[in-house]
This record gives sequence, C-alpha cells and structure tokens, in this order.
Amino acid sequence: MPLVRITLRQGKAPELLRGISAAVHEALVTQAGVPPDDLFHVIDEVPPANLIANPTYAGCQRSEGVLFVEITLNAGRTLEVKRALYADIAARLGELGVRSDDVLVNLVEVQKVDWSFGKGLATYA
Repeated sequence: MPLVRITLRQGKAPELLRGISAAVHEALVTQAGVPPDDLFHVIDEVPPANLIANPTYAGCQRSEGVLFVEITLNAGRTLEVKRALYADIAARLGELGVRSDDVLVNLVEVQKVDWSFGKGLATYA
C-alpha cells in the first residue's frame, strides 16, 4: 500500500539509488507489515539548489547528503511501529553510507479508499 518518494541531490550512482530504495522497502516490510511485493517508489534527484533543509533543526547536523523519504500509507500504525520504522530506515541507510542525521522521514497517512492501483478502481473499497 505505501507509495514512497525519495528525494535527494542529483549525482548519485544508480546502484546507490537502488540500494536506498531497497533499504526503505525492507524496513517497511520488516517493521510495518507491508507485503514484499507491494513496491511502488519514485526517486527524485534534484539540483543541489532545489533541496533545502535546515542544517541543525531538531538537534541534527545535516550535510549535503540529506535525503527525504516521504511514505504515503494506510493510517492506523502505532507509535511504536512508526518509531521502529524510522530507526530501521536510518540503520539500513547507514549501511549504505548515509548518515542518520541526513535521513528525514515523513509519513502521510490515508484511508484504504484513497487508493487506486489501476483499472480506475477503488482497489480497497
């Protein structure tokens, strides 16, 4: 059910982009109960001037390697699940060399009736 949009500065190797996508997906499967085949990601590489993030907001020390992970998913997950998801995403991206201070995750919760996966149908209604 999730739709993931990953935004980062342009110039990353295709292998790293695929790794970032895989890391986020694996965290969603492991922590949020997302089915393994439920994979819908958009990776936006933007010019450096088009990605703006306060370098010290919320006690972080962000670098030029900051990336945004916006996840639209069904509402209803607990605070504990969300915390575990945030931590798992940061840990998995850390294995790829992304600093945890550079990982900004935003969950956008929607209702099941808000999805159409094709054919003009309300898939879960």
